[in-house]
Amino acid sequence: MSQLPNQPAQRPVPTSADVARLAGVSRATVSYVLNNSPTVRISESTRRRVREAATELGYVPHAAARSLRAGHTRMVLLPTVAFPTGPLHHRFFHELESGLRRLDYTVVQYGSTGLDPDDAPRVWAELRPVAVIAPGTIPLTPQGTGLLRRSGAKAVITLGPRPVPGAHALVMDQREVGSCAVGLLLERGRRRIGVVMPEESGLALFAEPRLTGARQAAQPHGARIEPLPLRYEEESAARLADRWRTLDLDAVFAYNDEYAMLLMRALQDAGIDVPRETAVVGADDLMLGRLLRPRLSTVRMELATAQPLADLVDRLVRHPGCAPEHHDLLRVGAVGRESA
Repeated sequence: MSQLPNQPAQRPVPTSADVARLAGVSRATVSYVLNNSPTVRISESTRRRVREAATELGYVPHAAARSLRAGHTRMVLLPTVAFPTGPLHHRFFHELESGLRRLDYTVVQYGSTGLDPDDAPRVWAELRPVAVIAPGTIPLTPQGTGLLRRSGAKAVITLGPRPVPGAHALVMDQREVGSCAVGLLLERGRRRIGVVMPEESGLALFAEPRLTGARQAAQPHGARIEPLPLRYEEESAARLADRWRTLDLDAVFAYNDEYAMLLMRALQDAGIDVPRETAVVGADDLMLGRLLRPRLSTVRMELATAQPLADLVDRLVRHPGCAPEHHDLLRVGAVGRESA
């Protein structure tokens, strides 16, 4: 009969009491130090002893137990959905996540594709986050905001083109992008302007307000705006380019730089001179657009906040009773190059 080899005895999981004994302090002091409590003054030498003891023992605080004592977690929930995002959104999330970690929050990106507006708040609330930053692609209702607050969320924040009643709003008004792009084309004397409307799922949230902004900019000048459905495929761009001269357009705002580069190549392949026959403008100011010939005109977008995003979220968490705040995050500027 075979015998199992001797198994090494499993070491017990270290506790805060073990850390306290090794550091020569109370368990309360261990808790204050490792939880970065701002309400208790503890000398730097004591903090160092506690941290060294915790490292030596391999001790980490139990998040669930800490949440139970506090009545909420230090988790900031960032629901995510599967749709293409530009460099501005990447910068936004990078700045936000790094800043929140600096403030001792746990940042969790939660896949939310397929959740409808009624289910999403309930699913998010099950995690008991201290704050939720909801994307505009999942419309949050006042009822959903109330559910999250009753479940312990001290700050419910929406990120998108429009605010939601009862929630704080970080607004990126996409109308400004369309207005800025068309403003550049109007300055260049163009009056018959196409606006690309991506057919890919999820982009209507951005494309529709950009079209609205384009129309608002064009209206005082009597300029014509023509929506142009387009898939991000060479075949779709080639079909649009083949009938371009029948559309009688002298310019196009192509949603973003990627669609602009796709369409500009198709127009050139169809023998249409850019910019003499058709001026082209994108958005995002990608490096690749500067390397094209002609160089791509675009709309540069930047984050505009009075304080770092993470500090803003932290302030809203620490003052849960304050009235809903509205912060406009988007600053745009036209960058005219050879394509327009």
